[in-house]
Amino acid sequence: MTIRFAALGLDHRHIYGMAQGMREAGCEFTRFWTDGEPQPMAGFVKRFPDVPRSHTLDEVLEDESIDLVLIAAPPAERASLSIQAMRHGKDVMLDKPGCLTQSELAEVEATVAETGRIWSVNFSERFEVPASTLADQLVGDGRIGKTVHILSQGPHRLNAHMRPDWFWEPEVYGGLLGDIGTHQIDQFLHFARAETAEITRATVGNFNTPEHPNFQDFGEMNLTAGEVQGYVRLDWYTPDAAPNWGDGRLTILGTEGFIEVRKYMDISGKEGTDHVFLVNGESCERFDASTAGTPYFARLRQDIENRTETACSQQHTFTVMRLAMEAQARAIRLGSLSG
Repeated sequence: MTIRFAALGLDHRHIYGMAQGMREAGCEFTRFWTDGEPQPMAGFVKRFPDVPRSHTLDEVLEDESIDLVLIAAPPAERASLSIQAMRHGKDVMLDKPGCLTQSELAEVEATVAETGRIWSVNFSERFEVPASTLADQLVGDGRIGKTVHILSQGPHRLNAHMRPDWFWEPEVYGGLLGDIGTHQIDQFLHFARAETAEITRATVGNFNTPEHPNFQDFGEMNLTAGEVQGYVRLDWYTPDAAPNWGDGRLTILGTEGFIEVRKYMDISGKEGTDHVFLVNGESCERFDASTAGTPYFARLRQDIENRTETACSQQHTFTVMRLAMEAQARAIRLGSLSG
């Protein structure tokens, strides 16, 4: 069986990895539709020159040969597009955030229950990072004992000149915790082996972007799941001299050691990406995790074929989105956002 997929919206460059991942999993990229000419369009056409553009959304929705749609439209449009796609018999993979409000999430959940379709948010900081795959294996092998604390850092480069207007307004992109924070909540739940968590503290602030007074350029949150604690720090302060868009790190502390994942760079260390460090009672070593693989895409293909949940459970995806929106809603406002 050949899984055929299409893309709806090219408004975020995450569509590149989403589409490439499904192609590498053996699926056929049949067409795309997008409204207007968003900034990532040029890069998309360069990467996928053989994929034709549909003139209307209905051309994609009504094509019964398409099994899966990838959605990277503006965040405010994602829930509606995914609901339409599921009601047309298609499974869905979305860029984060998959939705912006609790009412949208409730409608998505009802549509999944009604149609039996898959609604999968691509948490790319785990799903597209081989170093995260290796860290998962090391935790699963018991190399650090019982997990006690998870520290996740998600710095980003602002690239203000490339950003669309919706990027600066929290109510139409989800806010810092509701958007990027979904990655960190996903990782916390996954590595804590927890079904849900409690947000015990959250903050957002604007300290360096006065020209966009509603924009949140810094955020943090604390989480707890049983005996596992977590801390998340997010920001838009990556300096221009950094070799990548952000020094994303994940540190998992256990009773018998710790793992540090340096996903995209190792400052003053090894070049390249996907660095994993393991320290326990027997070893202190660095792994090159670049060949550890990213099984999410192949598993999603199998889930589409077999109607299973091996890539990511549907309940996990719903829970991540719900917690991210909760953190965003309750966050203490700092800097120019105070009051």
